[in-house]
Amino acid sequence: MSAALHTEGDFNYIVPTLGEKPFRLNYDPAPGERVTNVSHETRHLSVRDVRPIAAEMGLDSDGFALLTRPSRLTRFNDDTAIEAQYYPECAELVQAATGADRVITFDHIVRNGADDKAQQPIQRVHNDYTEVSGPKRVRDLMGEEAEALLRKRVAIVNVWRPIGGPIESMPLGVIGASTIFEDDFIATDLVYPDRRGETYNIRFNQRHSWYYTPGMTDDEVYLLKCFDSDRSVARWAAHTGFVDANSPANAKPRHSIETRTMVFFD
Repeated sequence: MSAALHTEGDFNYIVPTLGEKPFRLNYDPAPGERVTNVSHETRHLSVRDVRPIAAEMGLDSDGFALLTRPSRLTRFNDDTAIEAQYYPECAELVQAATGADRVITFDHIVRNGADDKAQQPIQRVHNDYTEVSGPKRVRDLMGEEAEALLRKRVAIVNVWRPIGGPIESMPLGVIGASTIFEDDFIATDLVYPDRRGETYNIRFNQRHSWYYTPGMTDDEVYLLKCFDSDRSVARWAAHTGFVDANSPANAKPRHSIETRTMVFFD
């Protein structure tokens, strides 16, 4: 598999902590309370344009897929409309792409780099779920069905789409699943006032191959594998927003939506 080199970018990888599990608070800390014990190192790396090879890549082989799928929803500024109209659309898209028997869309995040009050693009290499938090999310959402569902194949797939594209700054970069390895994943606690979640931060490995889509438009979507219980296929799509060396000086801030789906196979 080959792709033309398209850009270079800065990627923030975790520096593994010694003696304690990494954590990050998802609330305003009390006076003197640490927000995190994590530090990162920035690596300037080559990034390849995935468009020329998109047809060759897929969720189960590479952990992610790039598709052209225009949305019927044109405005993403109303959570009620997103849940009523976009959630079913995402479920249909993921079901068609995976051949799953059942898909449920369960949450979304709109990120807007132009709005200080909105959630911002994440600039650290990570994967949304772990061996622990993937099944836990199924149990949290599916109640009495959960244990029976977890005895079969379950996946969590993120549908990632630009809003008001094409994207000019902070594009999404994704590591090809065949180039990332078990030791690269560092389980990290996300601490909320009433609970703990867990994600993977990623340590640097020179074997990582990075991909992105230059000038990604609203009609294009990434499917990102956040978790898969099937160990015979690609299970993760480590990703991040990154500083693109090709971004113009006056680039508009990135605006995007990510929508998570739970995927069940009989």
